[in-house]
Amino acid sequence: MTTSTTDTSWLGSLIDAVIGLMDVIGPIGAGVAIALENLFPPLPSEAILPMAGIAAHDGSFGLWEAVLWTTLGSLVGALALYGLGAWLGLERLRRIADRLPLVDVSDVDRTVAWFHRHGGKAVFFGRFVPIFRSLISIPAGVARMPLWRFGLLTTAGSLAWNTVFILCGWFLGSGWHIVEQYVDVVQNVVIAIVAVAVGVFATLRIRSLRAQRSRDHSTSAEQGESGTDQNESSTVQDDPRTDDIPVASGR
Repeated sequence: MTTSTTDTSWLGSLIDAVIGLMDVIGPIGAGVAIALENLFPPLPSEAILPMAGIAAHDGSFGLWEAVLWTTLGSLVGALALYGLGAWLGLERLRRIADRLPLVDVSDVDRTVAWFHRHGGKAVFFGRFVPIFRSLISIPAGVARMPLWRFGLLTTAGSLAWNTVFILCGWFLGSGWHIVEQYVDVVQNVVIAIVAVAVGVFATLRIRSLRAQRSRDHSTSAEQGESGTDQNESSTVQDDPRTDDIPVASGR
């Protein structure tokens, strides 16, 4: 039987439930768990994969089966999110962005343009970054990255990531929990960086919107004053009473 986690939180209970699934249906359960991790990022593969390695070491299934099914699970989960991005599409995403308070349509265009330039690297290396490895599949679908290329990069990145953590479980066994705490630190750092980045983005965008409104208000005020001056000047020039003023002539 696979060793459960020592975490008593709701997330630990969820991981234990996933590990129980692995005990029931073997390596396929590990693949299902990793597919769910793609769709539900708070479920960390860093905790699931070593458990698959421990199970393989204990003889529940083969090491190659653990690597194969978890990598297949990563691909299936990523394809589901890719399909979501493709369904959204660029135009629909632009309409959504236009309705969001701190997002501009140009943000979507810049993101898609960036993805067209660096999408391959983002998909491959994104498999090594918590949370990001799930989200990166959505812009890949929006940008309509060729499916074969997305699948190949996702499989290669997932294969490398999954193999490392499965081997950690294989070699370290129950001692994996010593390393797990350091992995948790890395994941928390990534989450903190993402939170800070979102906060900075929101702050800068709010300041930009306020500055734009201030400029628009100033421009409107200047145009209003200019229009008033022109109207007064036109009134004086067009006043018919000025035509009746006699002009003195010298003798």
